[in-house]
Amino acid sequence: MKSYNEVFEKLKRNNEGALITFTVIGDPNYKTSLEIIKKIVDAGADILELGLPFSDPIADGPTIQAADVRALNNGMNTDKVFEFIKEIRNYTDIPIGLLSYFNLVYQRGIEKFYKDAKNAGVNGILIADMPIEESNKIITEAKNNKIETVFMISPLTNNYRIKRIAENATGFVYVVSRLGVTGAKSSLEKSILSLIKRIRHFTNNPLCVGFGVSKPEHVKSVIKAGSDGAIVGSAIVDLIAKNINSKDKMLSKIYYYVKGMKEATQLMNRK
Repeated sequence: MKSYNEVFEKLKRNNEGALITFTVIGDPNYKTSLEIIKKIVDAGADILELGLPFSDPIADGPTIQAADVRALNNGMNTDKVFEFIKEIRNYTDIPIGLLSYFNLVYQRGIEKFYKDAKNAGVNGILIADMPIEESNKIITEAKNNKIETVFMISPLTNNYRIKRIAENATGFVYVVSRLGVTGAKSSLEKSILSLIKRIRHFTNNPLCVGFGVSKPEHVKSVIKAGSDGAIVGSAIVDLIAKNINSKDKMLSKIYYYVKGMKEATQLMNRK
């Protein structure tokens, strides 16, 4: 399977940004979720970010919260999550990242969670509610299992904490474009340029912007601002919710949406 580094290096040579897509595993059900991910891969996504369904996703807005509920109501659990990832890994070699909350990792046992993730073919793990100050055990297990550790940096993160995060983050840094929770927005914060510059002072790791990225012009703007990629989640999950009674229509809309978002990364001239 491809590493984050391999993907980012290739895209950099081609003067492209990365398109990272997020969906909740098992939304709206196991079988359809598999089909959705395959369509996303076929449409050109560079990296998959997959969410573990969780009952209390404090970083997520109503769209992703509803997706978690749909997945949980259809019987998704951590065992099935790793089965799901193995099936996806048989379909594609692009990097797969997991977005989880610490409760799910803790309940399974940190060592077991990371070993299972490695065996399933996971490249990286982001624990949304894990502060850098409490992450030593996570970082150790990630290194032991050759899994990348992704951390979030928000507009409120001070330079001292940015430096600590930058020293420990691998794979890429998740740049939160605005305050609040996840959710598609019509426009992005203008301050994202200054935030990217501030983070870049502390690290050469790839920086990828998420929270509110939902349109091709958003993708273009964050890459032009110096980001190495854009993370798109709620807009895709919205397409699932709005077309839940017509799977063919859902899959078609997701394919063409992701294709258009990927094209926005290819048309970018950073000069």
